[in-house]
Amino acid sequence: MSIAFSAALQTAIYQALVADVDLNAAVSGNIFDAPPTGTPPAIYVSLGLEDMRDASDKTGSGTRHDFIISVVSDAAGFLQAKNVASLIGAVLIDKDLTLATGTLSFLHFLRATAKRANAGQIHQIDLRFRARISA
Repeated sequence: MSIAFSAALQTAIYQALVADVDLNAAVSGNIFDAPPTGTPPAIYVSLGLEDMRDASDKTGSGTRHDFIISVVSDAAGFLQAKNVASLIGAVLIDKDLTLATGTLSFLHFLRATAKRANAGQIHQIDLRFRARISA
């Protein structure tokens, strides 16, 4: 297992998201690798928490990464956030991302959770993905 896989995965995911024209248009380029500080944009995408576990087997070393990408919107209802979440899925699910360290074996969608915050004025969708990286 290598912590270096985590940084390589985050970089590849971030680069794939910012390179997608449709996703960038939908969020006006507001794609962050950490939640924005100050007054947040009306809608944005943020890379979130990650859980890593050893996934080594008899073929070699590896890690399993469960991570969250959040879509946050102040629009009424969840429709705008759901449309952006769908674009994120199109960018990432079952795509071959090149990592600086390690080889991506798979990247799958696990689940999504939609929730309200700030007395219902903020709508957030947390997309959970799983990736396996081998050395």
